[in-house]
Amino acid sequence: LGAHNPLRALADAGWEAGSEGDGDTVHVFSLASGLLYERFLRIMMRTVLQRTKSRVKFWLLANFLSPTFRAATARLAAALGCEIELVEYAWPPWLRAQTEKQRLIWGFKVLFLDVLFPLSLKRVIYIDADQIVQGDVGELWRLDLGGAAVGMTPFCQDAPNEATMGFRFWADGYWKGHLGGRPYHISALFVVDLELFRAAGFGDMYRDTYNALTADPNSLSNLDQDLPNYLQAAAPIHSLPEAWLWCETWCSKSTKAAAKTIDLCNNPLTKEPKLDQAQRIGGARWAEIDAEMETLLAGDKSSPKEEL
Repeated sequence: LGAHNPLRALADAGWEAGSEGDGDTVHVFSLASGLLYERFLRIMMRTVLQRTKSRVKFWLLANFLSPTFRAATARLAAALGCEIELVEYAWPPWLRAQTEKQRLIWGFKVLFLDVLFPLSLKRVIYIDADQIVQGDVGELWRLDLGGAAVGMTPFCQDAPNEATMGFRFWADGYWKGHLGGRPYHISALFVVDLELFRAAGFGDMYRDTYNALTADPNSLSNLDQDLPNYLQAAAPIHSLPEAWLWCETWCSKSTKAAAKTIDLCNNPLTKEPKLDQAQRIGGARWAEIDAEMETLLAGDKSSPKEEL
């Protein structure tokens, strides 16, 4: 993988990345499947807008959204004071298919970043639907990625949750050797310099490597994370400050107060239902926004009541 470095080849050819473009608007990409995650998605969007000083445009993958959510996007955008654009992409017939919906969703997170958005869009921030944003994502929009095309957050290396240390599969065995001292990053939030990502051909690299590795069904167990981390030698990942992604499962509780996003990742020790986790960790802020969104959509007679 390290024999040919696309970034070095671009630099040798005199290529330079341009600015992020589109003025002061911050572009956020996300996706959701099912009524519960659509509920989380609305709340995530609201938390972004509450803490971000810049204008925000959300790009939502339409493939898995319900007709109800699609119909409500214009109303939601007007109420929240943002732009929302739906993007859709068909899984290519030559790319090995996934039969499990969760793995299909993971694939859409990382495999088509170079082709999902218009060429005029030069940077995007991906945020999982089940996140609570505490900081201004404009900081990520302006962040220098140090020449890398992708920025992700390491798995709480500085202040880990000691109770789950035994579940850190990347700290031993194959992954420890393959990473060669590089950190393993979480894909719940990441930044992509789309201009550099396209110019370096990283989209093709991701898809070709995915096709090669998934010939073994036991490979890429955590597809959306394993693939970018596996390719770090050829497609470098800039490590974002760990405050940008706090997760109770992997991070020490002592660092929660400084967290700029809170991810509701699954805990292998408790197996707590996702909604219970959101209400407990999100507290009063999460509950208030949830109620606000329910009131907003209740005014849309075309939207049936959602039961979770």
